[in-house]
Amino acid sequence: MPQPMYQQIAEDLRKQIDAGILKSGQQLPTEIHLRDQYNASRNTVRDAIKRLTSLGLVETRPGAGTYVTRKVDPFVTVLTEDPDTGYGGGEGAAYLSQVSAAHRRPTAGPIRVELKPAAEEVALRLRISPGDQVVLRHQDRFIDETPYSLQTSFFPFDFATKAPRLLMAEDIAEGTVRYLEPVLSIRQSSYRDWITARAPDENEQKFFDIPHDSTVFEIFRSAFDQDGNAFRVTVTVFPADRNQFIVNVGTPPRATYDEQSEMSKQADPVKPPVPGLAQPHKA
Repeated sequence: MPQPMYQQIAEDLRKQIDAGILKSGQQLPTEIHLRDQYNASRNTVRDAIKRLTSLGLVETRPGAGTYVTRKVDPFVTVLTEDPDTGYGGGEGAAYLSQVSAAHRRPTAGPIRVELKPAAEEVALRLRISPGDQVVLRHQDRFIDETPYSLQTSFFPFDFATKAPRLLMAEDIAEGTVRYLEPVLSIRQSSYRDWITARAPDENEQKFFDIPHDSTVFEIFRSAFDQDGNAFRVTVTVFPADRNQFIVNVGTPPRATYDEQSEMSKQADPVKPPVPGLAQPHKA
């Protein structure tokens, strides 16, 4: 049974994108041009564009046209880690180590520090009152120069009286958990991750260069000390188009395949040519 015309057009354009004829960031031909090229109605062409959009291959920018989305290689983050290490879930040295081990190039923006009243969602997790002052430490994360995550850690303000490095806009090389352990006699013994999928806000759209109808993962990590007291909340935002996650329970055996490679493969197989449509060719 032949495919509907809009699917045939979408498939032809997809193949041109895969072949590099339509390059990442390039504007698609106008709607009028596509109608003439495929001898199709306006609604058929629009349905084809919607199909490509749903596959994440193009994005429509209001008033500017439709563009091929930037191709990114998804990165797999292992969220679980022994809490005694103070790392895990894309934090500090764990982030650098995981990315480097995958033969990718990690970089991070400068640390930005703020003092703010705690929002309710943070206050509840830190077991403090909404509006109490907290220390915020922000950092932007990149892989191969592409933005991959935004991270903010929140600490009770009174920590800063004994741990002044929290207020300094510089990296704490050993990690904040390791730094706080001898200073405040706090040892991280556990943490809890709360994962939500949502639409990006305006700042996230701009930083990640994603459309407003994209999806991001927001992970709230609450860290607990040896007495079960919450002492840190870290919020990390990951765009869904370039991030995947692994959660280990127990100690799984070593993978017998390249997890990073397998997880990032595209599941969409190459389909046979569509009869009656001009097939893309390289110049």
